This record gives sequence, structure tokens and C-alpha cells, in this order.
Amino acid sequence: MKRTWNTLSQQSNGLYTVADFERAAYRLVTEQVLYASDPRSRSAYHLVEAYLEDFAAALEPLGIRLERNARHRYVVALPRHGEGTPVRLDETLLLLVLRQRYDEGMKQGLVEDSGEVVVELPDLQEAWPALTGRPMPEIGALRALAATARRWGVCRLVEGEPDELQPFHLVVRPAIVDIVGEQWLHRLDQHNLGTDGTDEDADADTLDTEDDHAAA
Repeated sequence: MKRTWNTLSQQSNGLYTVADFERAAYRLVTEQVLYASDPRSRSAYHLVEAYLEDFAAALEPLGIRLERNARHRYVVALPRHGEGTPVRLDETLLLLVLRQRYDEGMKQGLVEDSGEVVVELPDLQEAWPALTGRPMPEIGALRALAATARRWGVCRLVEGEPDELQPFHLVVRPAIVDIVGEQWLHRLDQHNLGTDGTDEDADADTLDTEDDHAAA
């Protein structure tokens, strides 16, 4: 029988309130990934981890299923249907390039204990045109793209020290393998890479997390 947030709150003997459960469920839907290593999401992660089946039951009617990665300690919410979130071409290309660099880091044994792979700007500048046929965006545009990827839980930007040549580097997070599945790696061929990417209608894509994850 499905348990309500009120029931779970009472059973926790005051440890969690109804609002705690509601906030954690909302964050799963809006942020998609909760990492135990992130101070901002640590409490929500532990709550979802403790009541994973209850959160899964609550989100199932929304067409969302939960996956928990015990090794790297994160929970990801995956839509079951393919409509997903519209993604611009430049955002799609960033996701594809980051997924490719993550896979390459895995092959070379460059994955850190947290499951993350560091991508330096020179590496990104070389990989982007090689994979997409387009030049890498300017630093300002790349910052904005990285901020979007951060909201999806697949990347974070780390500022460089004042005396370093590169202003920042990117850290690809382990949930990228759940969110950007193998099918995404074939999307480069589906785009018209000869266009300038300014037509948002023509360059729109969709973040089809569940279908891609199933194909990975």
C-alpha cells in the first residue's frame, strides 16, 4: 500500500517533516539528479535514499522512474516518455562532447573516486571541432552552456587560479551516463552541421532521457 508523506513523517519520529518529503520530490523533478557529495543536495539525497521506494511510487504516476547509483551515490529521475525537455543545438553538442570525453576518461582510467572526469579547456577545444565539425563556442557562451549542463546534473564548472592560463575547467559528473545515453552519440549525424545554429526551431532537440538510457 502506498504510504503518504504524512505517514512517513510520523514514522520518522519527527526526523523529517511533510515539507521535507515534498521539497525532495520537487527537487527530483526539477533538478533530475541529487548527489550525496553536494552540500546543497546532501540532505535531500539521504532522505530519498532512505525512502527510495516511496519516492519511486510517488513519481511513477508522473511517468518518472528513479535510479540510484550506490557506487557514486546519486539518485537520478528519468522520464519514461520521449518528449523530454527541449534542448538547443549548442546545448546538445555540449552534452554529446562531454559524454564522449567522459567515456574516453573511463577508458584511460582518469575517473576520480567520485565518478567524475576532469576536462581541461585545451582538451575541449580539440575535441569539440573534431566531434561536431564546428568551432568551440567563445568562453562566455561556454560558461552559459556549462551552467545549463550543471542544472541537469551532468557537469560543473571549476574556476581556475589567477595565475593559470585557462580561466576554468569542466568536471563531467557520473549521471551523464544515465541522462545522455548511447543514442545521443548518433545525433551528431542527424543535425545539419553546415548551418550556423541560429535558427532555434531548426536546431531544437529534445532531452529524451529514458529512451536513451534504455538504449545505453
